[in-house]
Amino acid sequence: MIKIKEGKEKNLMRHHPWVFSGAMEEPLPLVAGTERVETFDGRFIAWGFYDPESHIQLRLASWDEKTVPDSSWWEKTVRQAVLRRRSFFIPSSDTNTFRLIHGEADFLPGVTADVYNRLIRIIISARIAFEFREAVVNTLASLLKPDMIILNTDQAFCGIEHMKEVTEYYKVSKDGKSTAFIPDKPLEEIRIRESGIYYGLVPGSGQKSGFFCDQRENRLRVAKYAKDAVVFDGCSYTGSFSLHALRSGAKRVDAFDISSDAVHRLLSNVHLNEEMGVLEKGSTERVKAQKGDIFEVLRSIPSNTYDLMILDPPKLAKTSKALEEAKKGYKDLNRLAMTKIKNGGVLVTCSCSGSLTREDFRTVLSWSAKDAGVEVQVLETLGQAQDHPIRLYFPESEYLKVFILRVIK
Repeated sequence: MIKIKEGKEKNLMRHHPWVFSGAMEEPLPLVAGTERVETFDGRFIAWGFYDPESHIQLRLASWDEKTVPDSSWWEKTVRQAVLRRRSFFIPSSDTNTFRLIHGEADFLPGVTADVYNRLIRIIISARIAFEFREAVVNTLASLLKPDMIILNTDQAFCGIEHMKEVTEYYKVSKDGKSTAFIPDKPLEEIRIRESGIYYGLVPGSGQKSGFFCDQRENRLRVAKYAKDAVVFDGCSYTGSFSLHALRSGAKRVDAFDISSDAVHRLLSNVHLNEEMGVLEKGSTERVKAQKGDIFEVLRSIPSNTYDLMILDPPKLAKTSKALEEAKKGYKDLNRLAMTKIKNGGVLVTCSCSGSLTREDFRTVLSWSAKDAGVEVQVLETLGQAQDHPIRLYFPESEYLKVFILRVIK
């Protein structure tokens, strides 16, 4: 049993799931396990997973005193997360890639799962989730009966969670039974589809789970500004914003990414969609993809070239301690874009840093505008797709912030 210090219990009673060491009274358990969590005066708060080796030592899971979070709890909670996304399981849909489990926002600590056509990719970022991974894999296999499940620990968290970098492969039979195996050759490329656009994907490769479906609705919104526009796509990855811009009739798209593999994949995806008839013939001639660091690229490109500029950088603030330095990065990035864009141009700027709040990001953008000597109008304020829900009592789950701005010089 773990007691919470006086004055530290309020957020936990409101169902915030994270408890750090400074909020817990000594002595603490010596080994990891499921613990009953109480207030300083003995009132029940929740059942939680305690792990002294985790960077979040206590993760609350069940606020029902009668429900201890064991393997059956994990199975039930995984099943509920999937069933809440039933609207995505439409055979005739033009989208077959989306998020199945969104970590603590779906009440599952340290688990992310995405579906890519007949493949499921699971990312584990907490030791407790790795311990119960069998329940997660078996439940997804029995529910969805994919061809394959790939599970790996998140490189970004292995160090602070004291986990090994692990990748596991599971074949799934027609009756939903999963069997671990080791591939004897590289896995073949698969095709996925989002909003009618096709993407090639090698299972188990790429950043995070291989594709970022959190921007799905935002890509459709941004595409409305792309007709007849000269477009800059910074941190383009495999080209989803570029492809939407081309489909909407952009005159030209200049795409940049620091990864040469991502640049090659972007060009391959453009060719694929031209072959599939999604993009009109000649689309490949309207896109130029190059390798480059976004900060260096923005300093080197000519001014007054682009009607639409898209900035979707990787997470600049990986922890709350890195937030102040990240704000400087976001400020510099957006200042440069505001000085380069055409007068009246549209700037789409994104942040996926969970520790940077929407209001803080807006403040940073105002600093950028001041230093760039421009006026800025906010046209739209967007966030993550609906399959990445925001849990009201867990504000950290609102990680993606997107502003569509008009820059007036």
